[in-house]
Amino acid sequence: MALITSWLSAINGVVWGVPMLIGILGIGIFLQIRLAFLPIRKLGTGFRLLFERNHNRGEGQISPFNALMTALSATIGTGNIAGVATAVVMGGPGALFWMWMTALVGMATKYAEAVLAVRFREQDANGNHLGGPMYYIKHGLGAKWMWLGTLFAFFGSIAGFGIGNTVQANSIADAMSSNFGVSHWVTAAILVVLVGAVLIGGIKRISDVAGKLVPVMTVGYFGAGIIVLGLNVSAIPAAFELIITSAFTPVAAQGGFAGAAVWAAIRFGVARGVFSNEAGLGSAPIAHAAAKTQNPIRQGLIAMLGTFIDTIIVCSVTGLTIIISGQWLSGETGATLTSVAFSSTLPGGNYIVAIALAIFAFTTILGWSFYGEKCIQFLAGPKSVIPFRIAWIIALPIGATQSLDFVWLLADTLNAMMAIPNLIALALLSPVVYRLTRDHIQDVNAATI
Repeated sequence: MALITSWLSAINGVVWGVPMLIGILGIGIFLQIRLAFLPIRKLGTGFRLLFERNHNRGEGQISPFNALMTALSATIGTGNIAGVATAVVMGGPGALFWMWMTALVGMATKYAEAVLAVRFREQDANGNHLGGPMYYIKHGLGAKWMWLGTLFAFFGSIAGFGIGNTVQANSIADAMSSNFGVSHWVTAAILVVLVGAVLIGGIKRISDVAGKLVPVMTVGYFGAGIIVLGLNVSAIPAAFELIITSAFTPVAAQGGFAGAAVWAAIRFGVARGVFSNEAGLGSAPIAHAAAKTQNPIRQGLIAMLGTFIDTIIVCSVTGLTIIISGQWLSGETGATLTSVAFSSTLPGGNYIVAIALAIFAFTTILGWSFYGEKCIQFLAGPKSVIPFRIAWIIALPIGATQSLDFVWLLADTLNAMMAIPNLIALALLSPVVYRLTRDHIQDVNAATI
């Protein structure tokens, strides 16, 4: 096992190295420029479409709102609480700046992913809409590129059991045990019952649960963070100055902080930003492909909101709270650091973080179950869905009760392996995204004349 871990660590260092970070940022910047920064300019339009009452949405299984909530259920999770804390500890306060930059370019990536997912989606024998990187590779790039789509589906189906299942179950069990004294096995049993009950209903039930839990918990966590920031409002300007300065200059060691170079701020900011909002990973378009929508552009404008909400809003609350409280110098890391930061200002803040982490992780389990299911279905057909769901439920108690250092490493590596086929497809299919966007804008302008 030690040898396997060593080899896997070496692979992880390569796939999450400079080329990957350049690739993720490069594709996002390329798409933003190619689209004339439309994802940023049309942010307000995206929010309007999200809440628009439209009874003639078009084909699909779930509403555009629930499609976004399903995608957010998988992205808003441990990365927003533990991942941000890790980024700040390893890269300094400047890592938060690079998370913001990753999100701004990632909005274009997420927009393109959703546009392609809707444009090239297909229906199975039961009338369910299927889409995502494997399908836009299949239909957009043709048969000679099928191997690339197969690779994505293979990596996605395995990665889901790590980052979307066992790791999340472990985070929930740890949070419940350390804060409320609940046994890991009790948490495991509850997870099996709750997740099993939701998975029986498929995407419609997953999206319904996500549509209710995600907005409530996001608003609740954001509200708690705003209270903490409000109680320290005088420290906010200095915190922003520290973030900007640290993004471009090294930070010296102080307190429990070991110090960080500029490269560390960039590396951990970008890596944790991608881990949190999944822009470029190729997971979210699987959910958006199931949306009831009239055209790909509308869903693309809604999809890009996921990156904005996840990183610019939720991650910022976590990062600013950690920095303003000064706890980033304490030597703590991960979810513990976030808990300490909240509780240092807000009595009982650790319980708020624990509950938020548990619910975010629970919805991540639901969202990733759908992603993994569709990857397996692409590889082995509809008959593989039920066995996959059973395996997904069986994995939960394993994750909740076992040490997962190796699983974390494997999942993180496979996430990067998912991104590679997706980024290649986005680059090759970018002309399609541009053409569809241009035609849509022309149609809208013609309709208003």
